[in-house]
Amino acid sequence: MLDKKVNSLRNALAGIAIAWKEELNFRIEIGCGILALIAAWFLGVSPFELLIIVLLIGFVLSAEALNTALEEFCDMVQRNPDPHIAKIKDLAAAAVLIASFTALVIGAAIFIPYLPLS
Repeated sequence: MLDKKVNSLRNALAGIAIAWKEELNFRIEIGCGILALIAAWFLGVSPFELLIIVLLIGFVLSAEALNTALEEFCDMVQRNPDPHIAKIKDLAAAAVLIASFTALVIGAAIFIPYLPLS
């Protein structure tokens, strides 16, 4: 049973490594997440707001990983251009865009009150 759990963790970490190596957007999103955490620390956001920021970072990275997995699956199933596959890929990319935009709006709502606007 423990071997199965360790193997599952190994597979998940391999997936993160694949996303890091193969997906520029994943690396950009991690960079943005790190910048958001640094800004939160410098601005002294509340612990609750920090939790929201961490949740949003996870939300965006998860959406990107699922988008990447779905694109990989679509490419495996159908190599030739197909309107259905294109639609599936567009919808998955839209999910990442929605997650990113949501994170941006909520992040702005958290950070703007902390900015010294002289």
